[in-house]
Amino acid sequence: MGRRLQIALAAAVGALLLLAVGAYALDRANSDKIATGVRVADVDVGGLSTDQARTKLDAHMAKPLEKPVTVTFEGTKYTLSSKRLELHADVDGMIDSALEASRSDALPTRVWRYATGGSVDREIAPQIDYSSHALDGFLNDVAKQVNRPARDATVSPAPASLNAVPAQDGVSVRADELRSRLRGAIESPTHRTVSAPVDRVKPKVTTDQLAAAYPTFITIDRAAFQLRLWQNLKLVKTYTIAVGQAGLETPAGQYTIDDKQVNPSWHVPDSAWAGDLAGRVIPPGPADPIKARWMGFYSGAGIHGTDEISSLGTAASHGCVRMSIPDVEELYDQVPLGAPIYIGD
Repeated sequence: MGRRLQIALAAAVGALLLLAVGAYALDRANSDKIATGVRVADVDVGGLSTDQARTKLDAHMAKPLEKPVTVTFEGTKYTLSSKRLELHADVDGMIDSALEASRSDALPTRVWRYATGGSVDREIAPQIDYSSHALDGFLNDVAKQVNRPARDATVSPAPASLNAVPAQDGVSVRADELRSRLRGAIESPTHRTVSAPVDRVKPKVTTDQLAAAYPTFITIDRAAFQLRLWQNLKLVKTYTIAVGQAGLETPAGQYTIDDKQVNPSWHVPDSAWAGDLAGRVIPPGPADPIKARWMGFYSGAGIHGTDEISSLGTAASHGCVRMSIPDVEELYDQVPLGAPIYIGD
């Protein structure tokens, strides 16, 4: 019995030694192979030798990372090249990390995995070096291009236009968030474009508020003999007019309609050109040149109707703005007291 036991023990020890040698040999055979299930970012390198993994990482990681990173905002693109970024992908370092993850388990666990076709679920972070200074410089460049203060809606009238400037939101780049997005894009071989996160600041005066503030506006182009009626900042109609003759020009500037009358009397200015009529009041009728309507805006000057249709399109008045009677009646009903009027050449 003793002899048989010794033989059995010897056989068992021999088998264990053979198993250990086989396990060691199997482990050695896989020492240059990355375990199934290991990934470097989005690149699956599981089951590959180090040379195969290097080729794959060069093609699917290093080369794509040479493409520029792009920030987009409102249709504009801002690009950061890998050269400016001084970007370098450490492929060998990533392979070493993948191998380390593949061999992180104990020998029996590794051997069992080899024998059963098991896997290691592990993702290796990409090992990428780049210049933080270059990234900060790019961020500053983007912010300078994108950032803008809020702009209030305004009007800057001219003879033929209100030159309405619409309101615009202010924009401020959220620098820390953009930096985080860029870092993610820099390290991703597939997602190289990010949108710029911004805060928006509303203007104090919106376009709608400006339109409400100027429901009616008149502009007069003396050189073209045209009066334009604007409502809610939009052109409604253009009328042919007569303006003041040389030496008695219709006064340029911006005023408001401060007097409105139907069938007004003519208060003749006390001026030399008026002759014997100076200082008199001419009631409505054939002798009154101010026909149908009156809209005064400055020191005796105003808009009125005339039956001298031939004077329209010329510089013929003594400072007033003449319109045909149908036109002045139409305009009168659309222009409230206080409406602004701009007169220029």
